[in-house]
Amino acid sequence: MKKIIVTIDGWSSCGKSTLAKQLAKSLGYVYIDSGAMYRAITLYFLRNHIDWTEKNAVDEALDNVNLHFIYNNKSLHSEMHLNEENVEYLIRDLVVAEKVSEVATIAQVRTFAVAQQQKMGSEKGIVMDGRDIGTTVFPDAELKIFMTADILVRVERRFKEMYEKNPNVSIEEVKNNLEMRDYIDSNREVSPLRMAEDAILLNNTQLTMEEQLDFALKLVAKKL
Repeated sequence: MKKIIVTIDGWSSCGKSTLAKQLAKSLGYVYIDSGAMYRAITLYFLRNHIDWTEKNAVDEALDNVNLHFIYNNKSLHSEMHLNEENVEYLIRDLVVAEKVSEVATIAQVRTFAVAQQQKMGSEKGIVMDGRDIGTTVFPDAELKIFMTADILVRVERRFKEMYEKNPNVSIEEVKNNLEMRDYIDSNREVSPLRMAEDAILLNNTQLTMEEQLDFALKLVAKKL
């Protein structure tokens, strides 16, 4: 059966990963969380006190970063491993979230991550979400979806996710973090967040997870 590449780009906390995971599962495709890759790199930089404003320091650090997605039979998801350590939950911490957009603006970091992502998608049959997947990583992808949602809805979704892991987090902190990430993502010099010309807009402000999955599945069916 023909297989395609599906890219899902969009703003933070729009539910890109949720949709991508559901879609991949429904299609029997591989799900690749590009955001987890940037978060893992950020975690490595923070742990090792890397000065990411110094080009040589970044280059040396990236030489020591080994990223892999390994399927977890208990969680039923592919989880991010950094240098053989499962860091799937550590990379969701607010400390990492506050710095990931900054690290992701670095040219060497994006080149490093994009090369790995393109290798993962060489045989197609993948769903990948991120900020520049349809514009930079896979500009020739058969199906591109761009997700958005009302900022207040996004803040509420992100707050609920963060609160489960850190009850001390405030909704104001989450709102400030989202606004900062939006600004950095859309204004960075390297691969800024933008909607590809051939992407299909999906505003899920008032959609359930089932409704957005149905929307995406119909788009895939048309492409196949």
